[in-house]
Amino acid sequence: MLTRKQHELLIYVDYHLRTTGFSPSFEEMKDALNLRSKSGIHRLISALEERGFLRRHHHRARALEVLRLPEKTGDMREAEGTAFAPTVIHGDFTNRLAGVTAASEAAAVQLPLYGRIAAGQPIEALRDTGTVIEVPLAMLGTV
Repeated sequence: MLTRKQHELLIYVDYHLRTTGFSPSFEEMKDALNLRSKSGIHRLISALEERGFLRRHHHRARALEVLRLPEKTGDMREAEGTAFAPTVIHGDFTNRLAGVTAASEAAAVQLPLYGRIAAGQPIEALRDTGTVIEVPLAMLGTV
């Protein structure tokens, strides 16, 4: 599953490759996605490369290759020449703790706070048995 910005970038790169024959520059991608810095584009490209949507040809300028597109794309193929407006990617946002009821969500577990560790030299933490932290059950994972 892609984030909205990853999806927008992938569609834009695919559109630019098909219309011009070469990859867009980082500056063009930054402007197309209304981002403030090129480092954001670099992170998006790295994420798309990790997920198998893009391939970067290292040691070559502006060398991106689109390997695959998401299944549902209301992309710019039909809307060439119009403003960039990708479709929304719907995901599964079900609660992973489906058995947790509203009453148990309010319940909390008390965890002891064992103390502080001073920065600098490696020393043993001082134990303070009187302090506890309440953590909601919804924040605890399943074992």
